[in-house]
Amino acid sequence: MKRREALKNLGFATGFFVATPAIVSILQSCTSDVKTWVPEFLTLEQGIVLTNLVDIILPKTDLPSATEMNVPQFIDKYVNEVLDIESQEQVKAAFSTMVSILKPKTEDPIDKLTPQNYKALLDKYMLIKGEIDEERVANPESLELTKSEFLNSLKWMTINAYVTTEQIGETVLKYDPIPAAYYCGDLQELTGGRSWSL
Repeated sequence: MKRREALKNLGFATGFFVATPAIVSILQSCTSDVKTWVPEFLTLEQGIVLTNLVDIILPKTDLPSATEMNVPQFIDKYVNEVLDIESQEQVKAAFSTMVSILKPKTEDPIDKLTPQNYKALLDKYMLIKGEIDEERVANPESLELTKSEFLNSLKWMTINAYVTTEQIGETVLKYDPIPAAYYCGDLQELTGGRSWSL
């Protein structure tokens, strides 16, 4: 199997997210308190890393943060319940790599890391459009996710899970509970510039 085909099949790859009723029900079932949340699939350390990364990607502003919308719980549950075994192993390996980068000494406690540690990780490995993934260039046939591919996929999943939540869909995005009409026109005129909710 070619690498591109494998990444298409990998549910965690960028572009994977389609808000099907099953995915929405998984998202709506995530109601744990972040402080007491115990991951189903990830280790406790990996869960802490996930929680911190999603809050760097979508921090609290005048809107709730990603953790307030239960995005880490959703990602963990999605990987556990939707991905196949091979994809789960790739995600687990990628999270292990992130943990080892964040704390090179295994005996160091993960909860002592600061937001700056997580920002530095994202700044170093998350690519923007047009940048070259040197890790992929060096190993083009590898089926493993590079650090950049993993973090960009995590960002994509975080954003899509966030905008799919009921609270964001009904209070931030333009919401039509009975979408029967077709609207044609400028988004600014139709919704005040807000995107339509799912």
